[in-house]
Amino acid sequence: MLNPEDLYELDTDLPAMTGPVLLHSLDGFVDAGSTGQLVREHILDALEHRVIARFDVDSLIDYRARRPPMTFDRDHWASYEAPELVVRLVHDADGTPFLLLTGPEPDRLWEGFTSAVLHLVKRLGVRLVVGFHGIPMGVPHTRPVGITSHATRPELVDRGTWFDKVQVPGSAAGLLELRLGEAGHDAIGLAVHVPHYLSQSAYPAAAVAALEAIAEATGLALPVDAVRTAAAATDAEIAEQVEGNDEVEKVVRALEQQYDAFAGAAQRDSLLAESQDMPTAEELGAQFERFLAEQDGPDASP
Repeated sequence: MLNPEDLYELDTDLPAMTGPVLLHSLDGFVDAGSTGQLVREHILDALEHRVIARFDVDSLIDYRARRPPMTFDRDHWASYEAPELVVRLVHDADGTPFLLLTGPEPDRLWEGFTSAVLHLVKRLGVRLVVGFHGIPMGVPHTRPVGITSHATRPELVDRGTWFDKVQVPGSAAGLLELRLGEAGHDAIGLAVHVPHYLSQSAYPAAAVAALEAIAEATGLALPVDAVRTAAAATDAEIAEQVEGNDEVEKVVRALEQQYDAFAGAAQRDSLLAESQDMPTAEELGAQFERFLAEQDGPDASP
């Protein structure tokens, strides 16, 4: 069994922190609409930060599975972009310190990695751990962005669930939340709903929903205006593409009916409303994707 401290190095020059929050978002698992990526990039662009802990990527990453980029310049190797799995100390808009764990999802030693993060959580006195990412859902872009939240204690979840019991492929983030709960730590996961026909594109509206949910759960002051502006521009572009196209408008209306039927029925157990004549989410998404693919010009896709 590895010593958790062998998998990371922690800066010894740290400010005094009382119960900081740890946010985490790792590359490599599902992230529809690039939700987690947009949130990470916005936080690092908008707020003061520095790296305080580095994980041993040589032990955690399979380089041959996802080869880091190198630059060849005429007659020599000029640079190498080494992967980084790090914890940053960030200060929110009010100056409150919090932690942000980012980087590639480990390819191996998941138990060792989660043990190392738990060790950091105890060492730094973290009071709450929050993970976030996007998931594709059969929902229309014309309705409010939904979120499925889960946590290590029922009291931490204040949103309705869209799922019952389901088995899905595992992730390091999911295992981390599980192990945190077993160790008695508070942790929350936020899965932001992205229309499945937009899941391969950057969808800033989902990032806005994620940032607002993180702020609500943690009390952190996170700026949102820049992402909200990007979301408005993207929404306008989508609306422009949809307007006047009878086939696509029919698809959107069908998704709206499904969404409204589910949202209006408290006892509904599935996202898909009961309708014998309603096409499936996959069929609707395929129609929408065909429409987007047929648009001309580099700015055709949202």
